[in-house]
Amino acid sequence: MVNPVAFIVVAQLFGTSLWFSANSAGDDLIRAWGITAADIGTLTNAVQLGFILGTLVFALSGLADRFAASRIFGVCALLGALGNAAFALFAEGMASGVPLRFAVGLCLAGVYPLGMKLVVSWVPHSAGAALAYLVGMLTLGTALPHGVRLAGAGASWQSTILVSSALALVAAAVIWRLGDGPHLKRTRGAAPLRLGRVLEAFRVPAFRASALGYFGHQWELYALWTLAPTFVVLSGLAAPATPAQSGYAFAIIGIGALGCIAGGWWSRRFGSARVAATALALSALCCALYPASGGWASGAKVALLLLWGASAVADSPQFSALSARACAPEIVGSALALQNSIGFAITMVSIQLGTAWVGQIGPHVGWLLLPGPLLGLVGLYPLWRARPAATQ
Repeated sequence: MVNPVAFIVVAQLFGTSLWFSANSAGDDLIRAWGITAADIGTLTNAVQLGFILGTLVFALSGLADRFAASRIFGVCALLGALGNAAFALFAEGMASGVPLRFAVGLCLAGVYPLGMKLVVSWVPHSAGAALAYLVGMLTLGTALPHGVRLAGAGASWQSTILVSSALALVAAAVIWRLGDGPHLKRTRGAAPLRLGRVLEAFRVPAFRASALGYFGHQWELYALWTLAPTFVVLSGLAAPATPAQSGYAFAIIGIGALGCIAGGWWSRRFGSARVAATALALSALCCALYPASGGWASGAKVALLLLWGASAVADSPQFSALSARACAPEIVGSALALQNSIGFAITMVSIQLGTAWVGQIGPHVGWLLLPGPLLGLVGLYPLWRARPAATQ
């Protein structure tokens, strides 16, 4: 029997490998284009901005709930693969590179949130655990270009990026073939999908609390992923532009997949809100400790970075599950897209500040990320203080 969730999570892995494909070539781009680490942050933020604008359009227009999620996913993964390939083959500097990375981000707006909607459309009653696998694949997809770079250490940076495009094409074909699940169909008598109706979701206290927790989480997560190769160098674990740096970066980001899966399993027993709160607390602890870890043994530094990578993303699927349960079924796609849009707008600030300041303040940039998980805990408080049954 076909397991639709398995197909969706693998497609998510392949499709989201587009996200940080350019970051895996960051050191090569710095040398080839004569740019700085802050410019790599700008390339990352071009993807984030495209994603933000794309999800905002999907959310406010209701497009995410007007058309089949599988069709939106397939078309966007195809177009994202083409934009990513164009970056590898034709970009010659920031002037051409930034617009192409923006286009990739615009396409990813139809991949990540629509992938979440697809999961809920197939298995709504176990969304927390299923979304844990989905976000785990997003995490591995983010790490994948570093792994490809490590495996092909002698290959050009263009080849690494083109591998991500090929994987995204496979993702498009898989989801197009799978189609949508039988759930999340519009109920008779449901309010029309008028422009901006999704904003009403914020009137629901449970959705609002989940969204606020997610926004704090986003301040930390993508800045951590962007800076992971730099954190490896600052910790003295590897030299820049070496296979060891790529390997550590892949491990720090990729271990988040295990954190997501473990969080999904624990959510069945303790509730999504309490799992999310625990992950926020752990990642806040890592933010606080990293700047003080300079004198630690190498093994302790690696353990801290791996714990950070695992905990920083373990809460993400639980926020999506909580938000999906809190809003009306006919606006789930739009609500998740809107939550993503605002959350990713927040990432742009922390990414830009982190990449701009890391050269001056070094490891202390970890403290820049600390307010995110702390404020996330405050926002989520109405849900994690409740009984677990209320947050499943």
